[in-house]
Amino acid sequence: MILSMTGFSRMESQHDWGALALELRSVNHRYLEISLRLPEECRSLEQSLREQIARQLARGKVDCSLRLQRTISTAGEINIDTELATQLGHASREIDGLLYNPAPISSLEILRWPGVLQSPALDLDAINKAALDLLNGAIEELITSRSREGEKIKTMLEERCEAISKLVNDVRAVIPEIKAGWINKIRERLAEAEVAMDDARLTQEVILMSQKMDVEEELDRLEAHIAEIRRVLEQKGAVGRRLDFLMQELNREANTLGSKSVAVVTSQASVELKVLIEQMREQIQNIE
Repeated sequence: MILSMTGFSRMESQHDWGALALELRSVNHRYLEISLRLPEECRSLEQSLREQIARQLARGKVDCSLRLQRTISTAGEINIDTELATQLGHASREIDGLLYNPAPISSLEILRWPGVLQSPALDLDAINKAALDLLNGAIEELITSRSREGEKIKTMLEERCEAISKLVNDVRAVIPEIKAGWINKIRERLAEAEVAMDDARLTQEVILMSQKMDVEEELDRLEAHIAEIRRVLEQKGAVGRRLDFLMQELNREANTLGSKSVAVVTSQASVELKVLIEQMREQIQNIE
């Protein structure tokens, strides 16, 4: 199963103590890179979340965002740390005495000071368990999303493989005609120049030129690489790096085919091969 590295998922859950919302976003990346955005209450979960994501995803830049919203019922009564508030008031009056024209401090400003308002403690174990369960569902949904995208990429790659195979077969079919045309061209030029060449010398020249323009080995390797790509596309797990390596090998053979070309048809085939290979390479960059 081919997996894209691009995907998105979102999961939510409601509880007596509040609501959790978790989002996963992933894009292509050379390795697995995990970025977490967590509420303070869930900071202790960071390592567990990373491990859980790494167990199921192999590559990609993954952004995980977790949000916690407490319900009104769990917020309970508003408790004020009166001792801290009193200390802040005394400190404010002392500072007022040092200033030329002090501005009055309001009670709301005092309430905004960290620790003045106190909320009932949450059941962190329950929150952490709910967050991990939520992550499991989000990863499953993300993998499903990446799988759908991966199937589209696989279809495109198979179409390009078929097009490359057709080009290889077309080149094979015209090679004898190219060789025969080249021999006839030599004979015509010799006749125009009124230069005599015995059959043995002509045969020797033909053999030398045939060796220079022989692309059978390149065509064989192109077919072998296409067969390997089709095999890899049926494998499970991360195959992106393997496919990327095969693109390099395909491009190498296409370049050699072009450098050995002595006819327009093989030069055009080399260019078309490079176009198809580049189209495949761009899509493979997004495969896990």
